[in-house]
Amino acid sequence: MSQTIRSYRPHYILLTILLALIFMAELVFGSVSIPISQLIHALLHPQDADFAAKILWSFRLPRATTALLAGAALSVCGVQMQTLFRNPLADPYVLGISSGAGLGVAFFVMGFSAGVFSAGISWIMNLGIAAAAWAGALTVSFVVTAAAKRLSSTMSLLILGIMIGSVGHALITMLQYVSSASALKMYVLWTLGSFNGVTGASLIIMATLIVAGILLSVYNIKDLNILLMGEVYAKSLGIQMNSIRRRIFISTALLAGSVTAFCGPIGFIGIAVPHLARMIFKNANHKILIPACALLGATMMLLADFASQLPGTQQVLPINTVAELLGIPVIILIIIQNRSHE
Repeated sequence: MSQTIRSYRPHYILLTILLALIFMAELVFGSVSIPISQLIHALLHPQDADFAAKILWSFRLPRATTALLAGAALSVCGVQMQTLFRNPLADPYVLGISSGAGLGVAFFVMGFSAGVFSAGISWIMNLGIAAAAWAGALTVSFVVTAAAKRLSSTMSLLILGIMIGSVGHALITMLQYVSSASALKMYVLWTLGSFNGVTGASLIIMATLIVAGILLSVYNIKDLNILLMGEVYAKSLGIQMNSIRRRIFISTALLAGSVTAFCGPIGFIGIAVPHLARMIFKNANHKILIPACALLGATMMLLADFASQLPGTQQVLPINTVAELLGIPVIILIIIQNRSHE
């Protein structure tokens, strides 16, 4: 471990403690609070059939784990996109991945009659939505990766991503116009984002894909640091830009695609957290930023999910709405600070 990373150890420790506290609060509080003693007993004895163990293992622990994974994934993805495109407002969905996933879900939900799926087989519907979203995200990723071989400019790729997003939005609007009310409602609910229902095999698949994406991001650290100096500098070192872009795109597909497929499109965390990490750590080295973004993103997403559940009440707010309310003030603060330094 280098001296630079060692000097940031207190930052990482404090973030880890904060993350653990919020994670624990997510398990304890909700519509029904679970005393700490019962929570510890339920964690140590998952086979028990008491009320606390059922709530913990069936609902709260999977939901908190999903929120942690989603926050880390979107934040790590966001810092890569901002570095690659040299754009402070680039987010994990800048390549059109969100639109591709949304289009896949729109075709699945609104292209067929939602009435075909009865309440008794709702798990098939949930699995189908996740599969359709992942198929749409993966298709867009393949298109962008193939285009990266022909386009020499990163800005051209950014424009391509925006165009793909526009086409996807247009097709989704057409489907919304001709769909039934029940199918439209189901699609709108998906766009609001949710960590419910990601349990068992779905959670294992999501976790595996996200861990693979984060490991690839760690592998990309050296290339990301070189990109901070600009593409011209990178090419002068004999580095193949297409190879770097391809690895970053694969990481983006794994991270943003997995979160979107299983949880819906969740915005602003991927934009705000990398800036927040730079403000706290005051360092642009990705060896520092990648773990910092993972910890901060997981913490912010857990905080957003905790707030969305309105502990002590039976009401639950959409996670996308709460994430925006947390992320937008950070972005405004960054804009104000940058303005004051001009």
